[in-house]
Amino acid sequence: MAPHDLRRPFKRPAISDQQKRRDLSLLRQAQSRRDAQHQARCLASTVLSFPTQNSEPVPEPQAVEEIELVPEPEPIYEESEPEQQAIDIDVRQASKLRGAEARRWFAKQLMLPEWMIDLPDRLDQDWYIFARPAGKRCFVVSSNGVTVSRLRNGSLLHRFPSALPNGAKTKDISRSAQSYCILDCIFHELDQTYYVIDMVCWAGISFYECTAEFRFFWLNNKLVETRACEAPSVFHKFRFSLVPVYNCDKEGFHIAYTGAVPYEKDGLLFYNKHAHYQTGNTPLALVWKDENCSKYVIDTDSKGHVPHQQQVVLELQDDGKLTASDDPPVVFGCLNGDFIQKTGLHSGYLLRFTVNEGGLRFVDGKLEKADLQYLGKANRARAFADSFSKIMFQYMARYSPLTVEHLLASISSSNEQENGTRDLEMSG
Repeated sequence: MAPHDLRRPFKRPAISDQQKRRDLSLLRQAQSRRDAQHQARCLASTVLSFPTQNSEPVPEPQAVEEIELVPEPEPIYEESEPEQQAIDIDVRQASKLRGAEARRWFAKQLMLPEWMIDLPDRLDQDWYIFARPAGKRCFVVSSNGVTVSRLRNGSLLHRFPSALPNGAKTKDISRSAQSYCILDCIFHELDQTYYVIDMVCWAGISFYECTAEFRFFWLNNKLVETRACEAPSVFHKFRFSLVPVYNCDKEGFHIAYTGAVPYEKDGLLFYNKHAHYQTGNTPLALVWKDENCSKYVIDTDSKGHVPHQQQVVLELQDDGKLTASDDPPVVFGCLNGDFIQKTGLHSGYLLRFTVNEGGLRFVDGKLEKADLQYLGKANRARAFADSFSKIMFQYMARYSPLTVEHLLASISSSNEQENGTRDLEMSG
């Protein structure tokens, strides 16, 4: 056997920069938190320096040591900085938007997990795991006595009364009219239930900059205090339900992967415990699936069949380049100007391609070449192109999948390393 075949499963070589981007995302969060704290300190210092009305002048001390609050230098990242959270349009105003305006706004609000194409570091220490319900991913917003759910593309799913804060027009006036709630859910058609996978705002309090660990703790405590988890009633049309979340150790992985749940599974979701809720694609939330935990490991066509060749959806740019939905965008190819003019295509169109026999070629985790064949325009209901990680996961699923054995071996390896470090500390 060749030397490189002797690797243990967890040593599967990285094929992308996913881990690097995870580290950068966590650095950006820390920097953002420091900036916010510095701004608060400066504001407090400024407020305290204002003299109160009719107050006697205070003699200036003879010697004062001036302390200047200087923000830490902002690190230089190879990736573009994420846009400011567009929370406060705010959601109460956004809930009144209609048509294309509403679709555009809500389509940009969800945090979208990347597909797991490389094994994260410290999987059993820093990550949660849970079985993802099959269904329609959506934002649920309760405000002004009504509850609205919108799909990933921004389209309206349901408008209904609910037991969420300010989610129905009842006689209960204990909550302020400014109170609203935003939940990240998956609507499960079979039992007509909204399964809550994350919480963004609760009773007007924003949790965008809170860690997943805190958001899940708060969600588990607050949702059960309402009647939202009870059966439907006059003022509560759909039932809400929590999704069991586990630490991603051996036991937690086994329960999430093989355990029974009241819904149909569609893969596993992994959340970094330290991750904030950020809009768009993020490597701090990951989705993974195989045949044992999902019916649809490989994407199917409109008829529900697995196509002979992988299909991808890319966005056409002004210069003819074809990009995935990532920020910064990953370029998969370029269309000839004559072809674009002849077919009547325009910038911003979502186009469907097949991956031909030449496949996808990578060098040091970066895409070097893609053998693509144009099929036509994508479905109008789509709001985004495929992400780079989704295209990669689908490609790997056909030729070299990341298996459950790789995941378990990574968890075991991480645990062994942690125990080894503790032993060294005790012996020292």
